[in-house]
Amino acid sequence: MIFLFMSIFARFFQPGWTGVNERTFIAVKPDGVQRKLVGEIVRRFEKKGFKLVGFKLEQVPEDLLREHYWDLRNKPFFSSLIRYMSSGPVVAMVWQGLDVVKTARKMLGETNPADSLPGTIRGDFCVEVGKNVIHGSDSVESAQKEISLWFRQSELHHWESSSRNWIY
Repeated sequence: MIFLFMSIFARFFQPGWTGVNERTFIAVKPDGVQRKLVGEIVRRFEKKGFKLVGFKLEQVPEDLLREHYWDLRNKPFFSSLIRYMSSGPVVAMVWQGLDVVKTARKMLGETNPADSLPGTIRGDFCVEVGKNVIHGSDSVESAQKEISLWFRQSELHHWESSSRNWIY
C-alpha cells in the first residue's frame, strides 16, 4: 500500500513537464486585449486551479510571430495573421497544472468560434475565426517550444500556491 501511494505521489509531484508541473502557453491576442478580456481570461484559469508562472504584455515583433506561426507559413492567411497579431499588444502567459495543455484547449473552445460551445472562451466572446481572442498550445511539445520562444527562463516564476493542497 505504501509503495502504491509513493508511486502515485512520485508521478504527480516529480519535476519537469508532467503531473502538476505541466505547463502551457496562452496568449490573449490583440482583439482580446483591446476588448478588455484579459482579466476574465486570467480569472477562468485561476478559478480552474491553474498556477500562473509567467505573464507579460508586449507589442510582438514580426520575427517572433513568424517563428511562432512557422507551421502556417504556406497558408494563404499567413500574412494577414502576422498583421493581425502585430496590430496591438498581446498578453503572453504560462500556466501550470495537471493536464493543463489539454484542459486549456477545452477552456478555449474550437479555433472557429462558430464551433465553440457556450462556456468556452471563444464560445462566449468570439464571432469569427479571424478574431478569436486567444491562442493556446495544442500539445506538451508545442507548449515547451512556445514557452521557450516567448519567455526567458528568468521570466518564469517558481512559487508554491497556498491552494495546492485544496486542488491536488
